[in-house]
Amino acid sequence: MKIKEVNKISPELIQHLLTVWESSVKATHLFLSHNEIQNIKKYIPEALDNVQHLIILENEYPVGFMGINEQNLEMLFISNENRGKGLGKQLLEYGIKNFSVNKLSVNEQNPMAIGFYESIGFEVYKRSELDEQGNNYPILYMHKV
Repeated sequence: MKIKEVNKISPELIQHLLTVWESSVKATHLFLSHNEIQNIKKYIPEALDNVQHLIILENEYPVGFMGINEQNLEMLFISNENRGKGLGKQLLEYGIKNFSVNKLSVNEQNPMAIGFYESIGFEVYKRSELDEQGNNYPILYMHKV
């Protein structure tokens, strides 16, 4: 597996990352309906384009990615078939080491992700009843301690 920062996002790369994203979200965001996932998916290319640092974990194709703005982890997704292999930890540790990542937000209804971030030393410091789009999905804000 190779970790690299991507500076130019091609349409082909966007398609690969959308596949990773959807696979990951279907496995971890069980509170979202199929229609909600498809609706959110429309906004992912723009979100990818708006992060300062897009970091890809790839074998032959991308199997995971994260987006970082300043010291905030904006997104981290590992394809479902590659979950549980330590790849998310590799990516996040890379972000901590190279970009001083020390804050993130996570859906409260995603206990696997919360436990993952806690295992790496993050703890909740704030909670919001609504997500950034105003939807009724509580968000936990975490920082590295």
